[in-house]
Amino acid sequence: MNFQLTEKFINQIQYLIKNKNDNKIKAILADFFPQDLAEIISNLNRSDGKYLFELLKENSSEILIELEENLREEILSSLTTKKIAKNLIENLETDDAADVIQEMSDPMQKEVLSQIKNQEHAEDIEDLLSYSENSAGALMGKELIKVKKNWSIIRCLGEMRKQAENIDKVYTIYVIDKNEKLLGTVSLKELLITPEKTFVEKIYNKNIISVSTDQNDEEIAKIMNKYDLIVLPVVDKQGVLVGRITIDDVVDVIKEEAEKDYQMASGITKNIESSDTILKLTKARIPWLLIGLIGGILGAKIIHIFLDPKDSLQLAFIPLIAAMAGNIGVQSAAIVVQDIASKNSIENWKYKFFKELAVATINGLICGIIIFIFCYFYYGNNETNFAFTLSISLIIVMIYAALFGTFIPLILNKVNIDPALATGPFITTMNDVIGLLIYFLISEYMFL
Repeated sequence: MNFQLTEKFINQIQYLIKNKNDNKIKAILADFFPQDLAEIISNLNRSDGKYLFELLKENSSEILIELEENLREEILSSLTTKKIAKNLIENLETDDAADVIQEMSDPMQKEVLSQIKNQEHAEDIEDLLSYSENSAGALMGKELIKVKKNWSIIRCLGEMRKQAENIDKVYTIYVIDKNEKLLGTVSLKELLITPEKTFVEKIYNKNIISVSTDQNDEEIAKIMNKYDLIVLPVVDKQGVLVGRITIDDVVDVIKEEAEKDYQMASGITKNIESSDTILKLTKARIPWLLIGLIGGILGAKIIHIFLDPKDSLQLAFIPLIAAMAGNIGVQSAAIVVQDIASKNSIENWKYKFFKELAVATINGLICGIIIFIFCYFYYGNNETNFAFTLSISLIIVMIYAALFGTFIPLILNKVNIDPALATGPFITTMNDVIGLLIYFLISEYMFL
């Protein structure tokens, strides 16, 4: 079933939750995939989302890994460590379980791990947590099927049945030696058509691509893309088979890298989301704004050299106002476009408005104070009025441009225009025009 989330559907679910009509909710959502259920929960208010998550106990572990990080943290914080271990972690594959536990505090991690009944599962998760972030070791899962080269086909089939009990998907069967070192692979077809008394070493494929536990996840993504692999074995420094990386894990890496590159191209230094705190959003966006501000100041100095003495300083700083308006507008738009593209929930528009207002005001004040200090000391006391005018104009322009960059993608998306296609040129042009209008109006009627 291809599910398309609508406002009408969300309102229906909210109405049923309000009236505690659990049976009807379960009946409606019975055939939905975990990804769809996670999308529904993300678009409900927090209390309704938590209620629905707890109601869907049968799918709770699969839903959990599909949720946005902030919402997942909120849900986990409302559960006891015993419930997290029993209802969620024990039902997840080791790589997904490690990802969830990694987001917890150290004391909580230890407590959850101690509550896991399956000791082998707990040890596998703990092992994955020991690897550095963005490495193959942190990315891999422990679930795999391995057979020894000196086993007969009949023994292989028996051992494979035992190993497959705790594995959702069997991609490849790995061949190892007595020291657990990876030798190659054997296909299921070969095992089925080969006489039962034949040994594995006679039929396995020795030509295999593997990665080490300390290899970077970007390198892994390139390898899997180059060789069209859906699964990749991971070995330690001694060549011992320790895990495998599946294509779904690599897709997540590629997605994160694409988001990071898109944000960096938009002047954002860290991979952030609209749901992050005001402080985190500010810290991620201010560095490139300061670089743009310095560039604007240098440009103004060059323009002023060639201006006629009778001309005002006001003209020299036109490029700075236009550039800063465009920069902060594109930054704001990038975060919203990313949310729309990944189908993340768009926060309540009032909350979004005030958050963006706060971030833009902080960034505007920082840039406004810097430009005032520069103009005051560089041009002297005679230009105090101009310094004050320019700084106030810059603050107001940056606040306006950030809010404009936030809401235009939402409006374009609402009228079925691709915001990624239209946002950049539209926002840049409009921010230039209206930013300059604000600058000249303030200069004309308030200070000069």
